[in-house]
Amino acid sequence: MQLRDELRNESNDGTRSESAASSGAELIGLALRMREVAYAPYSRYHVGAAIRTGSGEIFGGCNVENASYGLCNCAERTAVFSAVAAGERVVTEVAVATDDGGSPCGACRQVLAEFAPRDGSPLRIVLLNKIGVVVRETTIAELLPLAFNLPA
Repeated sequence: MQLRDELRNESNDGTRSESAASSGAELIGLALRMREVAYAPYSRYHVGAAIRTGSGEIFGGCNVENASYGLCNCAERTAVFSAVAAGERVVTEVAVATDDGGSPCGACRQVLAEFAPRDGSPLRIVLLNKIGVVVRETTIAELLPLAFNLPA
């Protein structure tokens, strides 16, 4: 329960400012902490994600499972949806922590592509295992080269 209290106390609105998290280590640390609070009673595959937005804000998310599997939500989408609810529209970096360094599912890849920078800069993604070892560094363009896009 101490971890949950720690996460709640980071800010009143669930975000962390750029000044509080100025390095990739902070993004990785939040992804690992989010993994610890994931609700995964069925698969037991805990996932945590942290994203940095274009404004520098950092948002975390964890996977949340449901007995009706179609209602489950992935950590990456939880983080993105939290950012969007706070008014953010661009994601520049993502850290994903899983048991083994697994990559985002297809749905998460498409959602990340939707909020990737439109100025040509890459949306960087770091994949971590459960102890924080970087398994792979990649980009959304590499993970989803033919993303579906409509003019905004």
